Amino acid sequence: MSGIDSQEPKKIKIKEAPTTATATSTTTSGAGKEEKTDHKEKDNKLDPETTTSGDGDPQRLPFVSEFYAYLREMEVDPKRRPLPDYMRRVQNDNITPNMRAILVDWLVEVANGFDLTSLETLFVTVSYIDKFLSIKILNRKKLQLLGVSSIIIASKYNDEIIPPHVQDMCRATDHAYTVEEIVKMEAEIRKTLELDNELRSGHPTLITFIRRFMSVDEESLEDKPKYEFLCVYLSKLALLDYDCTVKFLPSLVAASVIFLARLIVKPQAHPWTLSLQKYSRYKPPELQQCVVSLRNVYLGIKWKSLVAIREEYKQTCNDLKGPFPV
Repeated sequence: MSGIDSQEPKKIKIKEAPTTATATSTTTSGAGKEEKTDHKEKDNKLDPETTTSGDGDPQRLPFVSEFYAYLREMEVDPKRRPLPDYMRRVQNDNITPNMRAILVDWLVEVANGFDLTSLETLFVTVSYIDKFLSIKILNRKKLQLLGVSSIIIASKYNDEIIPPHVQDMCRATDHAYTVEEIVKMEAEIRKTLELDNELRSGHPTLITFIRRFMSVDEESLEDKPKYEFLCVYLSKLALLDYDCTVKFLPSLVAASVIFLARLIVKPQAHPWTLSLQKYSRYKPPELQQCVVSLRNVYLGIKWKSLVAIREEYKQTCNDLKGPFPV
């Protein structure tokens, strides 16, 4: 597919975290840097979801660790995660990683065009797509239909103020599908994924884990807005990559995003802290493969021709004046 560089990535060797704590103060993540767009205010920020103790250390609350363990249990549930190689095992390579990446890139434009304010909506949408394709064979001509139907469902379940109407989605696809076809696909997705049962217990995504990891990140970075912005930016870029998003658990991808964001913002320091290692339960070597994949997408070695996410954050990149390829 045009625009994709097949250059072999350079090797990255990830060392173990230091044996002594490097943090000098404990902080919790506040509101992240908001990107500047022509749309209304978006929820593209990483407010922590945890409640902290009086000294600001959420790790000391047993509930926090227990809830994280619960999230980890949910993410490995076969009913909640896609097959790591569903394109070969289920789709028989009829649908390719390139097709999937193009769809995700287009869905980013759709989400921005309809002013979908919840950051979670996009991640849940992609999760629905991957899980559906892990179960049912789909004609490639209906891949966009699966995408628009998934984003409608996700926007309703993620409390969007104004979820897109079916008629709006018909126009978004240039009337490639009828209202009846979209409604029928919605019903098929709900039934196939058993969404009514799943919604009762929650649905952890990459962003769910990003927020929790940032809430226990004790390292006081000099440029917190840049760090928080990078976490959102890298998380969205990760959605483009089939291998990264499907092969690895959301918690591992989230840990890798944190690792790479810290490495970019403060390259002279070790990007992994003891607090992050203790809470996430991941050691640096376990993140290496995913970090390399993320780095390749970030640098444009992969998916360079897909520009929706890069364009969405281009102004913020310029404002922060950081090492952000766009």
